[in-house]
Amino acid sequence: MKVAIVGSNGQLGSDLVQAFADHGDMVCALTHADVDISSCESVRTALENENVSAVVNTAAMHHVENCERDPAAAYSVNAIGARNLALVTRDLGACLIHISTDYVFDGKKTAPYIEEDSALPLNVYGNSKLAGECYVRTINAQHFVVRTSALYGAHQCRAKGGRNFVELMLELARTKGQVRVVNDEFVSPTPTRILSHQIVQLGHCDHFGLYHATSEGSCSWYEFAREIFDVAGVKVQLDMAGASDFPMKTPRPRYSVLENEQLKKFGLNLFGPWQDGLRQYLTEGQLLTAANARA
Repeated sequence: MKVAIVGSNGQLGSDLVQAFADHGDMVCALTHADVDISSCESVRTALENENVSAVVNTAAMHHVENCERDPAAAYSVNAIGARNLALVTRDLGACLIHISTDYVFDGKKTAPYIEEDSALPLNVYGNSKLAGECYVRTINAQHFVVRTSALYGAHQCRAKGGRNFVELMLELARTKGQVRVVNDEFVSPTPTRILSHQIVQLGHCDHFGLYHATSEGSCSWYEFAREIFDVAGVKVQLDMAGASDFPMKTPRPRYSVLENEQLKKFGLNLFGPWQDGLRQYLTEGQLLTAANARA
């Protein structure tokens, strides 16, 4: 199979390129320099001669505060960009795998969200991503919409200054010795390496539809930070904060934990506990060794 990865130099996109190649697939790696998804003409030009069977869209404007400041730009990428990809892949007879987010929910539920739960975003980012989902689901019948949560990986997240949450915590511990993290927002931390293999598996099946794809279990950002320091053996003063301690911050869902119900229904779920994913990430990325050296 030949697959195009849109956003191939990003945190998830880089792992997807490797995962599909390891599976034996041909990969067409597309960066923003190759395609501007907000332009349907650009999308068509980039894809029409590639003869791909599937396209994975990881491109997004996902800095929450920037989306709030410039909603038109957020919608041009997250919504219209998804529409353009859906139109072109439909015309080419290709499957579209579109990456979405837990931020489509309002966080008022107290149990993990399943795919059938109603979405009600709290901010521009979530609304623009939900609009993108709707375009994909209504335009190209051969689609996978994949919602995920709290991603971290070995490659840089350019939109967030290059560091993921794990690396940021370790850097703050090294430079400050004290870290303050919110304890009232709950997520399912998910390594991009595992998610990329999950997406490869989906791309090779025909159970099209909407999927939640995150590590099993959940934690607050504070609990995530504590596990990072415990696993890495780093001594640091870790203090709790609440979302109300940051009054200017764009509203986010307090509880956006996802249940991989559809993956489990079809026997496709590859995820284990989020703690196992973290330990594997620290070990494989040699961050654990580096952190211990600094402790």
